[in-house]
Amino acid sequence: MSSQAIDLTDVGSLSGDPRRHRRERIFKSIFLAAALLSIVISAAIVISLLGKALLFLTHVDLSTLWSSGWFPRRGQFDLRTVIVGSFLVAGVAMLVAAPLGLGAAIYLSEFAKPRVRRVLKPILEILAGIPSVVIGFFTLTFISPEIVRTLVSGAPIFTLMAAGIGVGLLVTPLVASVAEDAMRAVPLALREGAYGLGARKRAVTMKVVFPAAISGIVASLIIGVSRAIGETMVVAIAAGGSGGAALTLNPLESGQTMTAAMTALAIGSDQVKGAQNTFESLFLLGLLLFLMTFVLNVISERFVRKVRQRY
Repeated sequence: MSSQAIDLTDVGSLSGDPRRHRRERIFKSIFLAAALLSIVISAAIVISLLGKALLFLTHVDLSTLWSSGWFPRRGQFDLRTVIVGSFLVAGVAMLVAAPLGLGAAIYLSEFAKPRVRRVLKPILEILAGIPSVVIGFFTLTFISPEIVRTLVSGAPIFTLMAAGIGVGLLVTPLVASVAEDAMRAVPLALREGAYGLGARKRAVTMKVVFPAAISGIVASLIIGVSRAIGETMVVAIAAGGSGGAALTLNPLESGQTMTAAMTALAIGSDQVKGAQNTFESLFLLGLLLFLMTFVLNVISERFVRKVRQRY
């Protein structure tokens, strides 16, 4: 035994090294400052968008916000055109990304052997980092002429459907990665209990694992929708309507989305010349895009909290 006895009644002797506590306080302050800075930056972005958007609304004829199309250089700022175009592209994208992404997640989580998973999972995550401009070029040179125009004879080269398929390919790895992580987080005991009752692999996957991971799976789909609505380069390259677009509900026609409209107007100072308030319309689109993304995130958070199961 040590010759120096420890006084257990002295609480101060159990608090640890003062230098370690100082380091912990310093790092706590750094992390707190980073969190507060992110909030300040987000608030500054919202305030700047809100101020310019309100200025635009006070200087423009409100009837132009409900016109025949989005032609900002002509003074037509039909919000329906870009909102409908955004949802058409996002809808087509999720029709591609949801089955492909969830199918890949189910295979990697439940059916793939460990060696196969170690190879495929990093490849899937690398695919999520492919630049969107590459996907846009692939959409324009392959998806549109070889897939869309093959399925629908006479379709134009620039369509919302082609852009949606390209965005879907871009979103698929994100959906697959998040959903696969949610399924892998399901306790092994649930699977073993189902197998002990005589269930087969497919039944265990679809009736035990999938429902148990539903909160994470839905979150992955909502994240995919947010990513699809916010995608810019694929739509700007493949959807057409760079100078404006008429309102359409047909995905086989050229169209415009909020992000592509902002890109078309902000490619240089000479591009925003035109009717009065053309440049200011960018801030209204940015504010609408922010609000849509914010609402999707709130819905996702509330749904996840409601259906999440703790094991």
